[in-house]
Amino acid sequence: MLAELSIKDFAIIDEVSITFREGLTVLTGETGAGKSIIIDAIQLLTGGRGSAEFVRYGTKKAEIEGLFFLEDHQHSAYEKAETFGVEISEDGMLVLNRTISANGKSICRVNGKLVTLAILREFGQTLIDIHTQHETQSLMDVDRHIELLDLYDRQTILQAKEDYRKLYKQFESLKKRHKELSENEQEMAQRLDLLEFQYNELQEANLSPGEDEQLTEERNRMANYEKIYKGLNDAYHALHGEQKALDWLSLALSSLENANDYDDDIASKAEELSNHYYLVEELSYSLRTQLEGLEYNEEELDSIESRLNEINRLKKKYGQSVDEILEYAAKIEDEIDQIKYKDTHVEKLEQELKEKGEDVALEAKHLHDIRAKAAENLKDDIHHELKDLYLEKAAFSVDFSKTNGNANDPLVNGHPIKMGKNGYDLVKFLITTNPGEPLKDIHKVASGGELSRIMLALKRTFSQHQGVTSVIFDEVDTGVSGRVAQAIAEKIHGISSSSQVLCISHLPQVAAMADTHLYIKKDVQDDRTKTIVDELSEPSKIEELGRMISGAEMTETTKIHAKELLDLAEKYKHQSA
Repeated sequence: MLAELSIKDFAIIDEVSITFREGLTVLTGETGAGKSIIIDAIQLLTGGRGSAEFVRYGTKKAEIEGLFFLEDHQHSAYEKAETFGVEISEDGMLVLNRTISANGKSICRVNGKLVTLAILREFGQTLIDIHTQHETQSLMDVDRHIELLDLYDRQTILQAKEDYRKLYKQFESLKKRHKELSENEQEMAQRLDLLEFQYNELQEANLSPGEDEQLTEERNRMANYEKIYKGLNDAYHALHGEQKALDWLSLALSSLENANDYDDDIASKAEELSNHYYLVEELSYSLRTQLEGLEYNEEELDSIESRLNEINRLKKKYGQSVDEILEYAAKIEDEIDQIKYKDTHVEKLEQELKEKGEDVALEAKHLHDIRAKAAENLKDDIHHELKDLYLEKAAFSVDFSKTNGNANDPLVNGHPIKMGKNGYDLVKFLITTNPGEPLKDIHKVASGGELSRIMLALKRTFSQHQGVTSVIFDEVDTGVSGRVAQAIAEKIHGISSSSQVLCISHLPQVAAMADTHLYIKKDVQDDRTKTIVDELSEPSKIEELGRMISGAEMTETTKIHAKELLDLAEKYKHQSA
């Protein structure tokens, strides 16, 4: 959840810090007080597009910081953190920070680590789901419908989608190779000339695995011949010779052996020293043998240097080590073979494509069948939600279609079908709000008020599957009133049972349902406008609800009505808990 939001020098906000709680938080206030500016700040904090216009006039930069707590260690933000090298503390604390300078440049941080705007956006998408009147339209974007359907039945669809994508990736790789071998004869000829030149050069080099490491070791040994010789010589003569280490060890051993008949402990020490003596003696012989084998050959050193220079020249072109160069040589040898005997390889690829295409088609069909079953369940859930929102005569459906493919695409029911990363399904949500009318795209059918309710029905259904910590609604209840407004209030509160919800609203029914009510107002201090955020107490809530019901004039009847709204809201929350 979003626990704390700090905004400084942003638009008309000079400095404000807001503490948020779980459940439903409603933000109300006069038009222009800065309610939507707070949502704008959160959008920027989670990777939205920014500009210098957001910086408060007369200041150098705007700064926004948000503190989130991740209660579930399986939350997708942990995966993002691991991918981008961000540490999340044991208590699940995640801090996003964004600074926008007066020249329009942005600096983004996640838990203190500098990140790009794209990375900040990836974190933001796992934390906040923002719905404005404009974003309502994006929810109706057909391209997102398959994603929403897959989220609805994520546990079942996820594994099937992974299995399909593994095969699809292999299939696309085969298609790419087939295309490369089947087209561009001139480019193939040029490629063959280049590869043969490289392969011949590597063959002439006659490299051996690990040769660079062996030569480097030998060069270092010969280049430091004098130091090595002196070290071995000094060590050997320190151990072997009159009055040297082995003589003294022999004397010590004889002394212990003369006394070992009288003390078992001394006998044990004598045996231990005897073992060490023979080990040191063997070591001295080894040093002598190595000394005798030392040889310095300046011509051989020059030869090694020359060979290493040749290897380093090849490394710049083909790999960072001899082993990598040899791997590259094997790879291009295979590619040369494929180009020279192209027709044979093309036939083989075509057979592989056919077999892999059949596997891909089977997995895509399996994925479609799972989606079709999920679509039926989704339809029932959406109908239930729409009924609660007084759209009981509306009909919702999930439309599936496919795109015809070409000769190299997999066959589905005997016809080539174009595949994508999500299978062959093209998914589209359709609806009609009037009986007898055909199902159409949502944005082509629904009015403003209907669209708000349809969006809430979808949001209520999908919220528990999306995994975001917070959901934000910015005046998505526009264009409704009366019993519909009450139904919308109940739906928004229902979403807060599985996610923290922040909602800007002009509906008293929604405000009454708030677990926390924040009032946004403007104040002029030192000839500058600033935004102030206050958390309302019970009496203040009644005053604000009364203002929302009647406008500027407050009467006793209005206060009574406002108190009734609060009481009804509390009763509803208690019953639905």
